[in-house]
Amino acid sequence: MKVDLTVAAIPAYLGAMGAEYLWQRSHPVAPGTRAGDYQLADTVASLTMGLGSLVAPYVTKKLVDPVTPTVGRYGGRLLALGAATALLTTVGDVVRRRLRDGGLPDPQTVPAEVRTVQEELAEVRQGPAVAPEHRAPVVPVLRRAHAGLAVTAVASTALVVSTTWAAMTSGKRLFGRSPLDLGTGAWAWGAAILGWDFLYYWNHRASHESRWLWAVHVVHHSSEHYNLSTALRQPVAEGITLSVPYGLLALAGVRPRLIEQARAVNLIYQFWIHTEAIRRLGWFERVFNTPSHHRVHHGSNRQYLDRNHGSILIIWDRLFGTFEEEDEPVVYGLTTNVDSFNPVTIATHEWVDIAEDVASAPTWRDRWSYLLRGPGWSSAARA
Repeated sequence: MKVDLTVAAIPAYLGAMGAEYLWQRSHPVAPGTRAGDYQLADTVASLTMGLGSLVAPYVTKKLVDPVTPTVGRYGGRLLALGAATALLTTVGDVVRRRLRDGGLPDPQTVPAEVRTVQEELAEVRQGPAVAPEHRAPVVPVLRRAHAGLAVTAVASTALVVSTTWAAMTSGKRLFGRSPLDLGTGAWAWGAAILGWDFLYYWNHRASHESRWLWAVHVVHHSSEHYNLSTALRQPVAEGITLSVPYGLLALAGVRPRLIEQARAVNLIYQFWIHTEAIRRLGWFERVFNTPSHHRVHHGSNRQYLDRNHGSILIIWDRLFGTFEEEDEPVVYGLTTNVDSFNPVTIATHEWVDIAEDVASAPTWRDRWSYLLRGPGWSSAARA
């Protein structure tokens, strides 16, 4: 029987949270002055998201496998849906531009005498003009339909790409094509854990630099508190995203089962660094990720944004220019907080924002930019 180490560690998680809570009780501070203190609604939300993240892969697989091209029976239909809605959206773009460029200027921008002549000519050619208040409300309806088509086109195409990519780069598939097999010894374990840690750095970094990936990862950053329960506030939509495939380790001869175990080791290590109870750890901080380093990562302070992406090792951040020391009090949460403890709102708020931005975008370039470029670009574009 296969044992998921992250599930087996749940009693230890809960025991550690209890110990942290008792430490907080024995080191009291003024209410609201320590962000690490447990708050009931916040903790319940984190635990709920943690349970959801355990169930989500099985639910996602049931939903996504049937619409995965080359694998599922409905994959071709999803491709057709994406193509059809993209075509209709493009037609809508053309019509909207023609109406915009070919119509009369706004009345307030045209001198009165010119507007009088224009109206007289229009009446001669087409009959009496219909007052705006008497026109059928066709334009708003078409605008909403066009927006819906754009969102459907982007969403279905993104789903096709993500599911196809996941199927093509799975560990089982790539291991079957590799001439290498490192076995299950110490070297294999070392390669699996170190390799996973390196790929995790790049995937974690990408999750902060692409809005599509951020929509999945933002769940973990949504709490304005920072304690061990925050570690359990995990994403539930990882099955519909893109990543540097951990299946690459299989090409290097790491067995798929070891890859899964390396993932578990990675997640278990990250649990203990979500605390304010541990301050600095001396020499250990030079090589390994620590509570101090990870507090920076969860900060919404300008200097802390998109820093310290490492999991077990912090050397990747030092090597690739994303390291930042903790030198000012950390303000936890998002630059614009969710202001909700509802797990559904926490999990979906960024997806809703993306859909609204795609719906209002005037061009394909803007639509895909709202999905693929960074959260900062989206905020600037909206402004």
